[in-house]
Amino acid sequence: MSTESKTIIEMLSTIKNELNFIKDNMPNKEMFLTTEEKQLLRESYNHEKEGKLVSSKDLKKQLEEWFFQ
Repeated sequence: MSTESKTIIEMLSTIKNELNFIKDNMPNKEMFLTTEEKQLLRESYNHEKEGKLVSSKDLKKQLEEWFFQ
């Protein structure tokens, strides 16, 4: 095998290792929020600050009262 071929094989091996590293460390696209999700999250924070949120316990109680009227 020629020196040039060995150099190319070494370079390809290095590239392969780097690609594997990138794949292993690439963030999952599902962890990023869409524009709509960001807006909903902001609204949720604002509702929390304004005291407009209802706990799941209170919601369950309200739904039970409404359903069993």
